[in-house]
Amino acid sequence: MAIFSKTCEYAIRAVFYIAHKSAAGTKVGIKDIATGIDSPELYLAKILQDLSRKGLISSAKGPNGGFYINEASLNRPISDIVEVVDGNNLFYGCALGLKQCSEINPCPLHEQFKAIRSQIHELLDNTTINGFNEELMNGLLSLRK
Repeated sequence: MAIFSKTCEYAIRAVFYIAHKSAAGTKVGIKDIATGIDSPELYLAKILQDLSRKGLISSAKGPNGGFYINEASLNRPISDIVEVVDGNNLFYGCALGLKQCSEINPCPLHEQFKAIRSQIHELLDNTTINGFNEELMNGLLSLRK
């Protein structure tokens, strides 16, 4: 079971892939990213455009163009990717999707899910994009299913 939407999964994997290539000083095109993370190219193009607009990744046009990540973005937390793509519902929303769920009017899962949400938010907020580069470079992690 995934905790992220399919769009968010592709976004996170794409950012990691781009970060990995950027560490070697390479800009990477959509076709290479799609192949590298096993994603549909057209769907990925829309995701990358949004991530670029929000400043998580950068792009350059021309023969030596492609996507890359600068040093400042490498130090951003993974939670930034999640919030850009899926919003902050994972971190603050109700487990049952109820709009009226709150501390005052809790759903049956409120307290248990609140603790889980908090742990997920802390994990993603304290883990930077760059935190995975060493493992990717050493072949310890995979971005393909």
